[in-house]
Amino acid sequence: MNLFDLSLKLKGFPIKKAKLVLEKISALNTTEKEQHIIDKRIAILTYHLKCNSFYKSFATDAHVKNWNSIPILTKRDLQQPINNRLSEGFSSKNCQINNTSGSSGYPLSFAKDQFSHALSWAIFMDRYSWYDLDLNTSKQARFYGIPLDKMSYYKERLKDKLSNRFRFSVFDMSDAQLSKNVELFSKSSFEYLYGYPNALTLFGKYLKRENIILKDKCKSLKAYIATSETLFENDKKLMEEQFGVPVINEYGCAELGLIAFQNTNDEWLINSDDLYVEILDENDKILPYGAQGRIVITSLYNKAHPFIRYDIGDIGILSKHSTLSKPILKSLIGRTNDTLNLPSGKTAAGFTMYYVTKTVIEDTSKIKEFMLEQFKLDTFKVSYVADDKLTETQKATIKKALDDYLEPGLTVSFERKKSLERAKSGKVKQFISYVK
Repeated sequence: MNLFDLSLKLKGFPIKKAKLVLEKISALNTTEKEQHIIDKRIAILTYHLKCNSFYKSFATDAHVKNWNSIPILTKRDLQQPINNRLSEGFSSKNCQINNTSGSSGYPLSFAKDQFSHALSWAIFMDRYSWYDLDLNTSKQARFYGIPLDKMSYYKERLKDKLSNRFRFSVFDMSDAQLSKNVELFSKSSFEYLYGYPNALTLFGKYLKRENIILKDKCKSLKAYIATSETLFENDKKLMEEQFGVPVINEYGCAELGLIAFQNTNDEWLINSDDLYVEILDENDKILPYGAQGRIVITSLYNKAHPFIRYDIGDIGILSKHSTLSKPILKSLIGRTNDTLNLPSGKTAAGFTMYYVTKTVIEDTSKIKEFMLEQFKLDTFKVSYVADDKLTETQKATIKKALDDYLEPGLTVSFERKKSLERAKSGKVKQFISYVK
């Protein structure tokens, strides 16, 4: 068994079983696949109505034979301790518990049972294989954030080691640092880049200024997988030219795993192996293929925690060429973050703000929404929705995080609000910069 598979197995996740189940799903013909999705929808709904007290009280009028009777579940509905939301027989000892990034403005904890978590990874492995990438053997150049406190830092570095990847920080995207990154690529056998389009676009622009094609420096490079933010077509073209490899669009979230992945025919294929995706209007009515609306998703296998008709806070369109067994995502709206500029001239990815705000999100039921605004190069405001005001200690923690992740001397103010202004997409943009 390879290292990544072994690490999952040692943590109690049955990756071998998950791969076998995925093989059986993949072997289904169109008619069989459609029936499989319908059967799994009914099965997971029946299970949670029977075994999950939280969901039982939430979906009081739900009926297994009427899918439209099932209420839409939102992050706000889940703003309560995780132990209140686990199904019978599940605890932190026998399932995967994690936190979302809060990029939608609603941070929350969630759980996945061990098989469901393993199946998510089996699906990632399958999709990556479309581009001759193997999570066990293909070395990843990861452009992502990383916690700065020692324990979390080394924990992430260990995870990177076990996952055969090297992490490039997005906190510093200066030319001096990007030059060092190019040098490291020339000495390493990376097979693919992975990370935020915002940060990688900055890297691509640097390469263009310096007249560098990254694959010329790193011959083993095969692809760049763009994730977590909107991938704009112009940025994609720039990166394909400067990296010298295909740019693949990935769409996912922590709670559900892989939602959509670009296939080799340039179709943004929805993951219908363990998810069921709907597009709804403002009145929770299902929209036809080709219409724009809210993305609502059902996790078909997660028994530890219900994600049934779960509104993830994004707006999108399913292609008119979609079918139940092969849904295709035509477009996704609203997943973008600004570039952050600072008084010293330093530039960082806007997603850095997630790490700043996360420092006070220890209990996700206390802070329900948050956003950070930049008014001047050195002036920021944290707006938040919470039952209680932030304490002076918590404010000091945020200020310290700004010093650590960005640079010292920044001015920060705080304002507690009843609600935060939402964009047309329905999401709260976590970071907004008014600095041109």
